[in-house]
Amino acid sequence: MNGGAGGRVALDNPTTMSHGTPLQVTARRSRGFTLIEIMIAVAIVAILAAIALPSFMDSVRKGRRSEAFAALAGLQQAQERWRGNNANYGAMADLPAVSATTPNSYYAMTIAGNNAMGYTGTATGQGRQADDGVCKVLAVRVLGGNISYGSGAAAADWTDPGRCWAR
Repeated sequence: MNGGAGGRVALDNPTTMSHGTPLQVTARRSRGFTLIEIMIAVAIVAILAAIALPSFMDSVRKGRRSEAFAALAGLQQAQERWRGNNANYGAMADLPAVSATTPNSYYAMTIAGNNAMGYTGTATGQGRQADDGVCKVLAVRVLGGNISYGSGAAAADWTDPGRCWAR
């Protein structure tokens, strides 16, 4: 069948309609993202990052505290070895096994009040670890054979050891 005389419709040619004109494409197929869709996706990612990043950084700081805990435990062991051979607990210069900073330099180590009855060992956050809030300063105190743990933003608070020293 062809579109010859007599007004017959060409059924074998799908590009023409019954009156012989080409088909017009009325709907285009989408082949990508619009600027609005991309901006919405970027906004969603930014909101999720703003929520997740502080939580992530807090977890990183908590993980880095383990370096201070290990350094303070090493300090306690070194002090007990020193005290076994001397009349007083040692100062930093007396304890070669104790470094002035933790291995990754997240904390600075100090010893204060060392005498025959005890000492106070302190690890103070450095660099990004200084943003650790109430756990910036971690300390262990030995006094008369009793061990106390403390933490604080500027100095050790001995009243709430569970705040940063989770057991």
